Amino acid sequence: MSDVNKTIQKWHASFTKGTDFDSWGQLVEAIDEYQILARQLQKEVQSTNPSDFTEDQKKTLGKFATCLEMRSSALQCTQSQEEFKLEDLKKLEIIIKSILTYNKDFPFDVQPVPLRRILAPGEEENLEVEEEEDAATGAGSPESFPNRVPGTLLPRLPSEPRMSLLTIKIDKIGLKDAGQCIDPYMTVSVKDLSGIDLNPVQDTPVATRKEDTYIHFSVDIEIQRHIERLPKGAAIFFEFKHYKPKKGFTSTKCFAFMEMDEIKPGPIVIELYKKPTDFKRKKLQLLTKKPLYLHLHQTLHKD
Repeated sequence: MSDVNKTIQKWHASFTKGTDFDSWGQLVEAIDEYQILARQLQKEVQSTNPSDFTEDQKKTLGKFATCLEMRSSALQCTQSQEEFKLEDLKKLEIIIKSILTYNKDFPFDVQPVPLRRILAPGEEENLEVEEEEDAATGAGSPESFPNRVPGTLLPRLPSEPRMSLLTIKIDKIGLKDAGQCIDPYMTVSVKDLSGIDLNPVQDTPVATRKEDTYIHFSVDIEIQRHIERLPKGAAIFFEFKHYKPKKGFTSTKCFAFMEMDEIKPGPIVIELYKKPTDFKRKKLQLLTKKPLYLHLHQTLHKD
């Protein structure tokens, strides 16, 4: 079997797994599968390497990824009026299964996610991008930020006896050039000492407002594992990301993290570090000497 057929087979298996979880009512698992597959498809669409897919096929894959994100959003928002239903998504199975030969119109009027390059942590370092470069453009000056594709926040896990769940409210982040950041959002992940993901990665929606040197998020993150089940040495990472129109990609500006001994109810202020994100916490460099931090509030839920 060729590499491209193996890739398509994996995509189809992931899609089936997601729709199975969805039909069984296992929403957290379904959202996770949909988002993983959407990212894989977007990566293929945005790749500049030689591809086995034509431009039209890439557009179809991009639209498929949009539908996966729409279904994820529908599962996370119970009040949604125009939700994208499971039966709608299942109509797309034939496309992912036979993308190389599929030649009909896409069944839904959707557009691929905008082709903003999403870089792996640290990849933007190789592009010799200066953070101050965008400051002169005046971009991002409106008081409210524009609408963006909804975040990928997940609901709280079911409670278990004698187990604790953690909700972290991201209040605000302090940055000297807060007003210049376009479409700012936060990626939250839980890593072990080797930098391996322990939970699904979550993206916040775009920040709600800015004020002086602060960008306000006011959003709750539900950590997707009981605290007692996190291994020794684990940490929760917060990567601050924003869009750079001149370069055409979404970049990590800085990051922060919280270790297990810092988990306690109430407010906490943590330091910001320079990119690239160091998930192993070996070579940390403070972003600034100024008193600018990430402001969080923790709530522990015990059954």
